[in-house]
Amino acid sequence: MQPKRPDPAHANRGYAIRQVDRYRQGRHEQVSDAITEEVPVAMLYNETPFAVMMVTPLDLEDFALGFSLSEGLVAKPEDLHSIEVRYRLEGIELAMGVASASLEQRAGGSGERLLPGRSGCGLCGARMLEDAVRHPAPVGDGIRIQAAALERALEALRAAQPVNRATGAVHAAAWIDVDGRIVTVREDVGRHNALDKLIGAMVKARVDPQQGFLLVTSRASYEMVTKAASAGISLMAAISAPTALAIHLAESTQVTLVGFARPGSFVVYTHPQRLLHAAGTTS
Repeated sequence: MQPKRPDPAHANRGYAIRQVDRYRQGRHEQVSDAITEEVPVAMLYNETPFAVMMVTPLDLEDFALGFSLSEGLVAKPEDLHSIEVRYRLEGIELAMGVASASLEQRAGGSGERLLPGRSGCGLCGARMLEDAVRHPAPVGDGIRIQAAALERALEALRAAQPVNRATGAVHAAAWIDVDGRIVTVREDVGRHNALDKLIGAMVKARVDPQQGFLLVTSRASYEMVTKAASAGISLMAAISAPTALAIHLAESTQVTLVGFARPGSFVVYTHPQRLLHAAGTTS
């Protein structure tokens, strides 16, 4: 069965409305429900297929730029010359024109599409072990923030996630300023996609990654740390747990990694000097 053709109108909100049967406390009713859109998005570079990702069709140009940078397919934003969003019967194509020769090196010169990507895929397009675990350069000194800024961001985050409020089915990646104010949020059914979208949005807006921090509504896997470090982000907070490899990579790239971030509590795994208590002591 072919998937339903994506509706560009739905792409503006990231979800569709469906009639469902709801059962609650012995009662049955038919209601309208918001269902997260998840469509295959083919990533084409100079018309060469690279990978297929399952994506919520929101902020696709941000996704194209962020994915290209965080996966090392282009070295700088200027190397991505064009982005065209093409709606097809089977899904969506993101056709990108690039100048960098790094794409041919990454694809091995085969001209074939690499791995198809699931919603949670963090190894999409990696065929070799050295491609799977990359080691970005250290992020440098970065910023120092008060723990209260993280608290403020956590309290405000739910209200900044319209798709998740409607569906309860997507992740968010948010850029927070030093005072804890949410600057930009991107949502997607895949946590890696949400972060790529955010990185793309930040690059387009010329946001300084040394002047704020990252908050994600997912676990802190090593791919998430790799993408954050590649973007020059020095502090990353996750609502869920980190993995051992994520901690190792955060340590080596000088990223402050925070996990189990909740209002009133959090755990700092690496480089705690950037997160300060109100009294000015390190956490």
